[in-house]
Amino acid sequence: MANFKHIVRIVNTDLDGNKPIGHALTKIKGIGPIFANSICLLGKVDWHAKTGNLDDSSVKKLNDILKNPVKYNIPVFMFNRRKDYDSGEDKHILTSDIDFIQGHDLRRMKKTKSYKGLRHQRGLPVRGQRTRSNFRRNKGKVQGVKRKS
Repeated sequence: MANFKHIVRIVNTDLDGNKPIGHALTKIKGIGPIFANSICLLGKVDWHAKTGNLDDSSVKKLNDILKNPVKYNIPVFMFNRRKDYDSGEDKHILTSDIDFIQGHDLRRMKKTKSYKGLRHQRGLPVRGQRTRSNFRRNKGKVQGVKRKS
């Protein structure tokens, strides 16, 4: 209990030391429960172990796995950016890089005037949903049928 840390820093994110490591890893943007489980398995860390009880070497190992998941043979289907547009390689993006890259993708689609880019520009649904009854916040209140007077 003497070396218990209340806050553990992994991939520039502060994690609560009282939570199990499997649950705490999901607080990092870009990591879900299944990816967190695979990281714990590769790092040989118990999923239920308290985050604050981890020693520095295991924290360093988890950090390295998160920064280079390709090096540790994590299956490609678990990555959140497969066949990157610019480089063509498989990546897993974490934290604020997700927002930056997603914004860059949207700007590229708008610039090339692709269908998805135009839908984003106009604030309409991108993936083919119907717009008659939903997405009213973009169009204003519902216009009913006017009755005869």
